[in-house]
Amino acid sequence: MRSSVLIAGVALAVMAGCGNNSSEKARAASEAAPVPVRAVVVNETEWPVAFEVTGTVRARTAAVISSKVMGYVREVTVRPGDRVRAGQLLIELDARDLEANWRQAQAAVDEARSAVPEADNAVAAAKAGLELAQVTFRRMQDLFQKRSISNQEYDEATAKLRVAEAQYEMAQARRRQLDAKIQQAEQALQAAAVMRGYARIAAPFDGLVVEKNVEPGNLAAPGTPLLVVEQEGAYRLEAAVEESRIGVVRLGQSVRVRVDALGRELTGRIAEIVPAVDAAARSFTVKIDLPGAPGLRSGLFGRAVFEAGVRRVLAAPSSGVVERGQLTSVFVIENGVARMRMVTLGARREAQVEILSGLSGGETMVAAIPAGLRDGARVEVQP
Repeated sequence: MRSSVLIAGVALAVMAGCGNNSSEKARAASEAAPVPVRAVVVNETEWPVAFEVTGTVRARTAAVISSKVMGYVREVTVRPGDRVRAGQLLIELDARDLEANWRQAQAAVDEARSAVPEADNAVAAAKAGLELAQVTFRRMQDLFQKRSISNQEYDEATAKLRVAEAQYEMAQARRRQLDAKIQQAEQALQAAAVMRGYARIAAPFDGLVVEKNVEPGNLAAPGTPLLVVEQEGAYRLEAAVEESRIGVVRLGQSVRVRVDALGRELTGRIAEIVPAVDAAARSFTVKIDLPGAPGLRSGLFGRAVFEAGVRRVLAAPSSGVVERGQLTSVFVIENGVARMRMVTLGARREAQVEILSGLSGGETMVAAIPAGLRDGARVEVQP
């Protein structure tokens, strides 16, 4: 019994000592010089409502280079990463058979043209014979009217005139046929020249070679991709947007785009909205034109932020928030004393953060927490 009383006495003495220490610390804290702080009154403000989608950077103009004729590849003059100019030679095919076809067509043209002098001479001879027959017929006709020749002689002159006319018309027809043959041969020559030109595959525009699927010696078949060339300086972000947002997105709308690889934010503009909705993903594709930026290239990952109106939030400066692991707090000023208050954070925007709980509108908080500020410390608000 005596030992129990002794233990209780010791406990009371310890508690009294602790109480004295706490009161002394509180008194020391209250007597310490106030900590100068900057304060801000927390009020509701309007924040834009935004949603973020992810997408991939694509070139606005890209060309898949393929051959129009079948042939073995003789030379490939570019590789991925090379910049090319419009009309620059990219791939050359073995065109010996096409060259032979062109020469054969050229020979046909030369042969047809070589027959022109002979045809012209035939026309001239037929015309001369016709003129002679006409003169002779008029003379015989005059004599026949004077009854100086017989009917037989007059009929013979008439027949000779008709034969001369037929020969002249035949010569002219052959000359026209020759002209048509020459034109046909020239068309065949042009076609052969075009086919021969297909053996030299050139760049369709100024751009960048991004893909190469061919090597010398490969057989190039029509429609088989050989190279991919993208037009530089013209890129867009293709992003999938949920179908529920279809009423928010509109053509010409400005969109903030973040490309992680560049470490910067760009301002794009919606250039195209694909009307078809992907039934599997329940989304539609939005194409956002991007301004030129160093290092921008197709395939990069990007995030697009769409503005969708405004909402009222209780916002506080981020510099006044203390984050320790999962716990966040602020210092509220009450009667010149800093009181720590646990808060729940929401969205962040620039140098502010949304307060979901723990603070009310109109309360004053420390805007920038100075070193050494503790709960219960006296503070002095600086302008």
